[in-house]
Amino acid sequence: MLWTSLLTLPMNFVVQSICARLGLVTGRGLASTISRQYGRRWLSVVVVLLLVANVTNIAADLGAIAAAIALLVPVRAVYLVIPIGLAIALVEVVVPYPQFARILKLLTLVILAYVVAAFVARPDWGAALHGSLTPTFSFDRGWIATVVALLGTTISPYLFFWQTSEEVEEEVERGIVPARMSREAMLRLLRGANADVGFGMLVANVGFYFVVLTAAATLHASGLTHVQTAAQAAEALQPLAGSGAALLFALGLIGTGLLAVPVLAGSVAYASAELFGWPEGLGKTFRQAPQFYGVIALATAGGVAIVFRPLTEIQALFVAAVVNGVIAPVLLVFLLLAAGDRSVLGEFRSTRTMLVLGWLTAGAMALAALGLFATLGLSETP
Repeated sequence: MLWTSLLTLPMNFVVQSICARLGLVTGRGLASTISRQYGRRWLSVVVVLLLVANVTNIAADLGAIAAAIALLVPVRAVYLVIPIGLAIALVEVVVPYPQFARILKLLTLVILAYVVAAFVARPDWGAALHGSLTPTFSFDRGWIATVVALLGTTISPYLFFWQTSEEVEEEVERGIVPARMSREAMLRLLRGANADVGFGMLVANVGFYFVVLTAAATLHASGLTHVQTAAQAAEALQPLAGSGAALLFALGLIGTGLLAVPVLAGSVAYASAELFGWPEGLGKTFRQAPQFYGVIALATAGGVAIVFRPLTEIQALFVAAVVNGVIAPVLLVFLLLAAGDRSVLGEFRSTRTMLVLGWLTAGAMALAALGLFATLGLSETP
């Protein structure tokens, strides 16, 4: 599956670049744009889909964080979920936006642990290069489900809303009013956003690549191809990191989970606020935007509530990724229609090349999801 990290890099860039453009040019979030162009009824459908995907993802991430902490302290993971959820929601509500943004940026550094781990594991670099450049295909349910999950966890619905709204948030923070900007100033802003998105997506996909490579060089090399729990994964890393195996794996799960949960809850809050016309923004205090922060709390609480189900943390993360992969192409349709609409972006609408790549991305994700549905009647186990 290493080749998929290279394939999804341009897909990631195109989608997030379009999201950034929508936010910068319109000064509105994606949900607000959908409401203006297609009506509140369609926006309601979009928000429900986003809510399902995000709460599922929040539950999976909270379960993974709790399981990772349980590797380090003698406490059952089930007792950690509620305190972790409360703590994350409280930080998102209380910490001022500039500090909160810096916290999220610092948490992304945890991905370096997987890069280091991949080199320490000493994989077969010849095989890795071959796997990176040679796509392989299969039509069994397990393979298709994995592709849907990989697409869903890299081109995720919550990122569409988060990217667009955070561009608006940054404009507000800097006192920028898009309607008052000159053409040259807006073009400079868009070029800067493209560079920012390009670097971010490159780092994300490098991380993606080394997570897969580390798993191949440790878990698969040890014959562990059906890891279900954090404890099993840490045990498989024992030959690589010795006594530090649990710490290494736990830090990766905790760091990525703490990064994801606030963004997942925040993107639902942005979309909901734009649906109902509430004050919104992490730059506002709780008193200024009580409903916005209320949705953050409720989305996190919803994730806490559904953690308690008969799925292990690894299964839950996989299922959440599949849900994202199924929902994402539906939301991409709204995003791409708006991106190509002159009444939305005027002279700054996305280029034909970007739109073609965007529609190819949506088409590929839709085909993968339809392929998965087509295999559901088969008897094999994914």
